[in-house]
Amino acid sequence: MRLAILLPALAALAACQSGPIPPIHEQERFQAESAYARLFPASPGATCDAARRALLSQGYLTASQSEAVEGRKKFQHDAATHLEIEFHVVCARNNVGGGSVAFASAVQDRYALKKSPTNASVGVGAFGTVSLPIGASDDALVKVASETIAAEDFYTRFFGLLAHFLVEDEAPAQ
Repeated sequence: MRLAILLPALAALAACQSGPIPPIHEQERFQAESAYARLFPASPGATCDAARRALLSQGYLTASQSEAVEGRKKFQHDAATHLEIEFHVVCARNNVGGGSVAFASAVQDRYALKKSPTNASVGVGAFGTVSLPIGASDDALVKVASETIAAEDFYTRFFGLLAHFLVEDEAPAQ
């Protein structure tokens, strides 16, 4: 008797959980408070320069313009996995209270070592070309995933270091 009641309840629960996953664009939350932006009491140029130095201090290779910075850092996770973080920072004037706002986003790409078989082609006069596997393989890193880093703590640490470099700029030289 208990089994007769339990089975339909479990089936109903399973049906609720296996429903369609909402499209990714419906999961986006456009709101004023964001992990990706912070206000700073400095010009956009000074803020982006502090962002450049913050990234450089952590081993990111950077390219910068007066109000934009890009950084890239590579990680060897293990023998077969390679990770890469690409960081983007844009600094704009804050029209409301002065200073600037820094917008940052980072993308993590994951690469895996994949083997691809090597073939040898042999031209045989009247028969044309014959391609034969020769038992060897080439290894290549192939991008297998790419995603925007959404961890708020990641950006909090970055913006904290950026603020450190802004304060360092304001300190009198000795």
